[in-house]
Amino acid sequence: MLAAEPIYLLFDIAIVGRLGALPLAGLAIGGLILATLSSQMTFLSYGTTARSARFFGAGDRPSAVGEGLQATWLALGLGALIVIVVQAAAVPLVSALAGASEGGEIADEALPWVRIAIFGVPAILISAAGNGWMRGVQDTVRPLRYVVTGFALSAVLCPLLVYGWLGMPRLGLEGSAVANLIGQWLAALFFLRALVVERVSWRIEPTVLREQVVLGRDLLLRTLAFQACFVSAGAVAARFGAAAVAAHQVVLQLWNFLALVLDSLAIAAQSLVGAALGAGQLSHAKSVAWRVTIFSTLASGLLAGVFAVGASVIPSVFTDDRSVLDAIGIPWWFMVAQLPVAGIVFALDGVLLGAGDAKFMRNATLISALVGFLPLIWLSLAYGWGLLGIWAGLSTFMVLRLVFVGWRAFSGRWLVPGTA
Repeated sequence: MLAAEPIYLLFDIAIVGRLGALPLAGLAIGGLILATLSSQMTFLSYGTTARSARFFGAGDRPSAVGEGLQATWLALGLGALIVIVVQAAAVPLVSALAGASEGGEIADEALPWVRIAIFGVPAILISAAGNGWMRGVQDTVRPLRYVVTGFALSAVLCPLLVYGWLGMPRLGLEGSAVANLIGQWLAALFFLRALVVERVSWRIEPTVLREQVVLGRDLLLRTLAFQACFVSAGAVAARFGAAAVAAHQVVLQLWNFLALVLDSLAIAAQSLVGAALGAGQLSHAKSVAWRVTIFSTLASGLLAGVFAVGASVIPSVFTDDRSVLDAIGIPWWFMVAQLPVAGIVFALDGVLLGAGDAKFMRNATLISALVGFLPLIWLSLAYGWGLLGIWAGLSTFMVLRLVFVGWRAFSGRWLVPGTA
């Protein structure tokens, strides 16, 4: 389910890429804003799974579902706030990211897309909260069905609205935003209906909300470190022109998608580890951790091989613009090289998040970002290294994270039983 937003954006890239480098660059900036804001709230999913799973493992399903309900209230409130703030600050925000590249035309392309797409953020957050509690109670089928249905509707509408097929209005880049908005809200309505079916009280519980916010604080700071890096990378790439930022966007969205595909194993670990710790089964929690890490490492190696073999073919699925395709080579091979490392990192991320080890994850990510990723991004701008420097920064970031989470997993300090 967490791969939903990257899938929406990947599909958009494949459709919008046929409009040329400039609309694709506009989508890159707009997509960066939407992905940054929605992913900042991943604690609604990750934190809810960890807390719900522990209650479920202890045999208390009502409390597990109640965590999801309170997370949904948070999603509605935070989503509404984000919409208001972004609508008010859209012009300076887009301009700051796009800079003066291509005479300001990238910003002109991105702004209408952002103003439409931002209304999907509350729906994205509702879906994240719903997915979180459902994973916690070991229900993984319904969330997938909800998200796939929403995406399917968006996938049908996107080309119709972008190109004006079958008598639909030809909206160009804005059509992709409208299509996404409709699909996202359809999925959100399914998740709301799932809560209604559970027949839990819809009363706001300040104590539970406060505990979720405390856990969310550490996860939010962790996500802020990610997003400071990715926003900086997008802004710096835009300074090197439309082709550079478009190429960066194509590979980054593929990277995000693949990361979240690998996260499907980490998500299983998160739910199973949380439930095992809630039931006091420490040996089972440790067994799950190592099995998931092995499977994720094998899967990431396989993916790396597929994208290495397809390096000359796969990029053309997303764009036929020659300048963009020429620029893709450098980030592409960095992505391929990083995948085996990512398989281990993401699996152990899931284990530690399932154990509620949010404080350690926060510190590890902040240090990795400040030491590895951000310095190379801004040195790339200062010395003209372009996409080479940006993606070298991402690689350094991943290696540092591997060192941190590997040490933590071997230490066993995350093996804390109970529902707290």
